[in-house]
Amino acid sequence: MSERSVLCGANAYEQKYYFNKEAYGNLPESIQEELHILCVLFTEEVGGIFTIVFEEDGSVSMDIAAAEEDYLYDEVSAGLLIGQVRQKRKELLEALSLYYRSFVLHEDVFAETEEG
Repeated sequence: MSERSVLCGANAYEQKYYFNKEAYGNLPESIQEELHILCVLFTEEVGGIFTIVFEEDGSVSMDIAAAEEDYLYDEVSAGLLIGQVRQKRKELLEALSLYYRSFVLHEDVFAETEEG
């Protein structure tokens, strides 16, 4: 893969949630529900469009975007909230990264954990 892959996201403007079921439908239902809640609550708090994506190397990124005419969107609050999510959901994000690296990139992630 040579580009980022969207896992899920929420759009406050259209009040919609998206999960990439075609690519990641084999994730456990409980994880899918947790991601749904996370994305929707994020956009309810700060607005905009929030997405969780896998980078080429398997790391997990969170992106937030806002419409140019959205004067209520607070970029600083969004950045702080992303930091909180990274801290509070660290285990989830690490597990997602391991999943992606193992099942999509076909890396031997267990060999790394045994060495380290």
